[in-house]
Amino acid sequence: MASVMVPLAPREPAIAIGPSIGEYLIGRLYALGVRHVFGIPGDYVLGLYKLLEESQIELVGTTREDCAGFAADAYARVHGLGCVCVTYCVGGLSTTNSIAGAYAEKSPVIVLSGSPGVSERDRNPLLHHKVKGFDTQFEVFEKITVASAVLDRPETAFGEIDRVLEAAVRYKRPVYLELPRDLVNARWGGSHRPPEGLPPSDPDALREAVDEAAALLTAAERPMILADVEIHRFGLQEQLLRLAESTGMPIATTILGKSVISEAHPLFAGVYEGGMGRAEVTELVESADCLLMFGCFLTDINLGIWTAKLDPSRCIDATSEDLRIRRHHYREVRLDDFIAGLIDRRLKVQKTPIPPRSNPFEGAPAFTAQTPMTSAILFGRLNRVLAEHPNLTVVTDVGDCLFGAADLEMQRQTEFLSPAYYTSMGFGVPAALGASMANPGSRCLVVVGDGAFQMTGMELSSIARRGLCPIVVVLNNHGYTTERFLLEGSFNNTHDWAYHKICEVLGTGLGLEIRTAGEFESGIEQALANSSCFSLLNVHLDPYDRSPALERLAKKLSKLVAPA
Repeated sequence: MASVMVPLAPREPAIAIGPSIGEYLIGRLYALGVRHVFGIPGDYVLGLYKLLEESQIELVGTTREDCAGFAADAYARVHGLGCVCVTYCVGGLSTTNSIAGAYAEKSPVIVLSGSPGVSERDRNPLLHHKVKGFDTQFEVFEKITVASAVLDRPETAFGEIDRVLEAAVRYKRPVYLELPRDLVNARWGGSHRPPEGLPPSDPDALREAVDEAAALLTAAERPMILADVEIHRFGLQEQLLRLAESTGMPIATTILGKSVISEAHPLFAGVYEGGMGRAEVTELVESADCLLMFGCFLTDINLGIWTAKLDPSRCIDATSEDLRIRRHHYREVRLDDFIAGLIDRRLKVQKTPIPPRSNPFEGAPAFTAQTPMTSAILFGRLNRVLAEHPNLTVVTDVGDCLFGAADLEMQRQTEFLSPAYYTSMGFGVPAALGASMANPGSRCLVVVGDGAFQMTGMELSSIARRGLCPIVVVLNNHGYTTERFLLEGSFNNTHDWAYHKICEVLGTGLGLEIRTAGEFESGIEQALANSSCFSLLNVHLDPYDRSPALERLAKKLSKLVAPA
């Protein structure tokens, strides 16, 4: 399901405010398209929870607050805007890692937190959950959100709600709203005017930017597009496709931008990952004499651990926060307006030939049903699963499961979710909860390492509670294999769980233990047929086994560090 860019409500006449602060906040969330809120209740936020329960928004309980943050993050990536609601400090501070990841990867999550009542704060009492001062949590979230506010004054609360929510929509980053518990039902008798919406581009800057970009593109011999994460976040997939199809320019994506278009589309050239990617994709992108970059994050992971070679003098780098064409910067130009401006020009450009896409899973050693499982066998089979079942959303955690999954061919738009920049372990299983709630019509295929599963895998409890049916593939290599290749040590080992028996603890689910290629073939077929509950495949791998993608990176890095 493509992410949706939900506009702010249209401007309305000034009206006398009748609702309470809590009611107005919930009404604004609903107007922005939020239909589910993730979290765990606590006494400082119970009043707001009661209002949510009585509203049209559904509360989705989780087992941990950081998992609620991951779930809201995934919900935002699929639906356009997510929300997590937690109690003061013990809840709020538990979400900081997942919200920091959402900030790093531009995922618009609204953090709602209760807090001690204003009337309770006289003489600075040592109330439970408090850390240092009453404003400590607010100060922490100021660092990892794009806008924040404490709603401690009824006369300013409604304007602050609008300001903060507008920032989430405009910048596609998390925001923070804190509501003291004795003000949830507070009202204000003044008037309030809802926001007008997002500001348009500066017309002169937009025209000049489109002029310069069009001149470069039409003069180029090998123009092409590199699309990244902001195409997902701003819901610009269809506009991107229109531009590509009208000009014939091929599209490559980064890992963060993976699945901005169907990877079966004839103009899709592959995932660009520097030295970690397929050789033909790396050559195509790096040889382009005009590279039109949309919403790109030039991170070390996106650039193949700094093995990429992109020449800024040949790039048009357009993001929501800046537009740079060679050495010229254009301010106040929106990304959507820039793409629309290029489409309107009806550009005639040279056709850049797209090399045949190699299959990284072809040429693998032959195997039989008794062959011990390897990452190459696993990802090769999952790639065929996606071709046979295109309505699957892939959710991957970090480590070799991320590198390996980058080679999978996604058949649909915005159905590949991963923390490919912030790379926090533990994203996968709770993200499946959020993605499933955001798009119940698509089933999640979760690829997660055993180390990451031990962090947040018990969020399967919330998945089971709601009768969801993701397929969870645990790469059980008994530790942190990616770290083993960086620096060996016993600290990279984990205790071996009987992951497939977690179903017995939860009282539901299909759990299967996999050691051979034949058992994996049978297990994935059983999981696909099981639509009544979640399936978990405990896939045993050698501790030093690695995916084809990680193998490519290792070979590239070995050449870079080899002595002269």
